[in-house]
Amino acid sequence: MTLIDFSSDAFIAAFFLYCLAFTFYGVAVMGKRFRKRDPEVHLAKWGKIAFYTAVLGLIGHLTYFITRWIWAGHVPVSNMYEFMTFLSMSIMVAFIVLYMLYKKSLLGLFALPLTILIMAYAAVFPQEVQPLIPSLQSYWLGIHVTMASLGDAFFAVGFIAGLMHLLRTVNFSSAERSDRKEQRWLEFCMFLIVVMIGFMVSVYSFRAAGYEASFSQVQWNEKLQQDQTVQVEYDMPPIVSPYNSETIAFDSFLGMSKPLFQAPSWMEGINAARKLNTVLWSILSGLVLYALIRVLLRKPIAQFIQPALNRLDPDDLDEISYRAIAIGFPIFTLGGLIFAMIWAEIAWGRFWGWDPKEVWALITWLFYSIYLHLRLSRGWQGKNSSWLSVLGFIVVMFTLVGVNLIIAGLHSYAGTE
Repeated sequence: MTLIDFSSDAFIAAFFLYCLAFTFYGVAVMGKRFRKRDPEVHLAKWGKIAFYTAVLGLIGHLTYFITRWIWAGHVPVSNMYEFMTFLSMSIMVAFIVLYMLYKKSLLGLFALPLTILIMAYAAVFPQEVQPLIPSLQSYWLGIHVTMASLGDAFFAVGFIAGLMHLLRTVNFSSAERSDRKEQRWLEFCMFLIVVMIGFMVSVYSFRAAGYEASFSQVQWNEKLQQDQTVQVEYDMPPIVSPYNSETIAFDSFLGMSKPLFQAPSWMEGINAARKLNTVLWSILSGLVLYALIRVLLRKPIAQFIQPALNRLDPDDLDEISYRAIAIGFPIFTLGGLIFAMIWAEIAWGRFWGWDPKEVWALITWLFYSIYLHLRLSRGWQGKNSSWLSVLGFIVVMFTLVGVNLIIAGLHSYAGTE
C-alpha cells in the first residue's frame, strides 16, 4: 500500500466515523422518547459518545490531510477536491472549538451533516494528486487558502447555530402573516439543503450507471484568431448542450434522445454549458427529493425537526452563532483578503483584478462586516441575527461553489471540469 492509498483510506474512515457520530446524535435526540430513563441523562450519555466518535473522525481526517501533504509535496488545497475536503475538516475543528467553549453537544447534530455533505460533494471532483500550475507554486497557497477556509468554517458553525435558533424559535402553530413568512423562508433554507443532497444523489447515480454523452463544439480561439473544434464530455444527461455544437454520442434517458436546448451564446468556455446542466440537474433532483420527503413527513421539514431542539436555550444558540462569526471574521479577513491580495501581487502582478472569486470574497467580507456592525451597534440579536447568519453562509457557499459552477475566472482552474 502506498502513502496516497493510506491517505484515501483515512479519508474514507473519517467519513464513516462522522456518519456513525451523526447516528449517535440521532439516538441522543430521538432515542430518549422511547426510553424510561431520565431524558437528560440519555442525552448527555449519547451526546458524549457522538462527540468522541466525531473526534476520532477528525483524527482520521487529519491523517488523510497530513499524509496527502507528504505525498504531494505541497499543502493539499490546490483543487476543488482538496479544498472541499479541507473545508469539511475545518468545520469539524470549528465545531470542536465552539463545543469546548459552550458544551452544547447538539451542535454536532447539524455540524456533522454539513461536514458529511461537503465531503461527499468533494468526492464528485477528480481525486488524483495533480502538479501545481505555475501560479500556485508558492507558500502563499497554504497560507491564503487554509486561513480563508478556516474563516469560512467558523462562518459555517455560525450558520448552524443560527439555523438551529430559527428552528427552535419560529412559531409553526401561528397563522399570523409575519410568522407565516418566517415559516416559508425557513422551509426554503431546508429546500436548498435538499437541493445539495439531490445534486450528489444524481451525480453518483449517473456515474454508477456509466452514463456518457459528448458533443463537438466550435469555439473562437483568441490566441490563434480562428475557430477551433473541441469535444465536450457529459456524465449526466444533457438537458442543455454547448452553444454551436453537434452531438457525437448520446445515451437516451427517460425517452430523452437529444438535449432540450442549447446554452446561450454569451456562456463562454468549454465547460460553461456542462456547468449549467449540473445546476439544472441539481434543482430537478432537489425538487423530486424534497417532494418525496414532504410526502413521508406529511409536514414541512423545519416543523418536523423543531421538537428535537426544544431543550436547547435559544439565547445560547444566538450567542454561539455570534461568537463563531466573531472568531471567523478576522481569520477570513487575513486569509480571504489580505493574504490573497499579497499572493495576487506575487502571482499576477496586481493586488486586485475584479476576478469573480475576488469580488465574491469581498462581498462575503462586507456582508459579515455589516452583520457585526448591526449586532454590536444596533443590537440586532435573536431572529434578526440568525437570519443574517443563514444568509451569510449562502453567500459563502455561492463564493466557494456557485462561482466555479456559473462564472468563469482566474480561480476556475480548481478542478471543476
